[in-house]
Amino acid sequence: MLSLAKPVAETVARHLVATGQLIDEDPAEALAHALAARRLASRIAAVREAVGLAAYHAGEWQTAIAELRTYHRMSGLQSHLAVLADCERALGRPERAIDLFRGADREKLDQAVATELLIVAAGARGDLGQKDAAVAMLQVPELTSETAEPWTARLRYAYADALLAVGRRDEAREWFSRAADVDTEGETDAAERLLELDGVVIEGDEEDEESAEAIASGPGAPGAVPARPDADLADDTEPTDADEDDEQDEDEGEDDEQDEAAVAAVPSDDLTDDDLADDEADRVAAGTRGDDSRAATGGGEPNASGESDTAQR
Repeated sequence: MLSLAKPVAETVARHLVATGQLIDEDPAEALAHALAARRLASRIAAVREAVGLAAYHAGEWQTAIAELRTYHRMSGLQSHLAVLADCERALGRPERAIDLFRGADREKLDQAVATELLIVAAGARGDLGQKDAAVAMLQVPELTSETAEPWTARLRYAYADALLAVGRRDEAREWFSRAADVDTEGETDAAERLLELDGVVIEGDEEDEESAEAIASGPGAPGAVPARPDADLADDTEPTDADEDDEQDEDEGEDDEQDEAAVAAVPSDDLTDDDLADDEADRVAAGTRGDDSRAATGGGEPNASGESDTAQR
């Protein structure tokens, strides 16, 4: 954020910190902070990433898609493809989730990202009723690897769930057990599902069963895909000329009235008149128009080719 005036940079940083602290406990408030940061620094890649991830956790699927696609263009990274695919599932478009999986260059993806994208794509197959295909997709070498990776438990859990969906109960039990063995962080409810298959009912399970299954396998459920910012991205990342054109072609995915409501929801001392004045001065000096004067274009929904279908200006 070195390109910002110091008072503005400090305000944006406070909003980003608040977003990170609230994203799991209060996603709506986290999104309000992220939108406030975007009003001040919409050309900072980390800010667009924060808005996208907060929107995903808050269930604002269209906003999440628009912001994370913008982040990918600005940063040159493809680190949130699984989140994008899960948003497409949540919007009832599993075919697009599968298209994202097919179009990804998995050799260039981080293994964790590639694995999460595979899990989401297999879930999309299940959404389409192609349950046997979902089982086949998950039969990858990493499934039986002796080395436990951070994503191993989730991959084994997804495979067990897919097996159970096609009636292969005994095999599902085996893989729920193998998932529980490596799930030291409690990311899944594999141990509980294993007990359930054995006919063991724990007091309180009936109340939590539906929400637990949604988190584990449902599209777009909060936490369905681990969504965290890229820690290795420099804060002072600046967009290329092509990025600036993209930003002019595709607005942030929310109208100004929603942004103003979001800013009103955050503490008033976070956004002072002096901060806003400094930011506007920076924009004028750079020859750009402020976010407040731009007309919103809507959700930035991608078309079948993966590009935004927002009207070109």
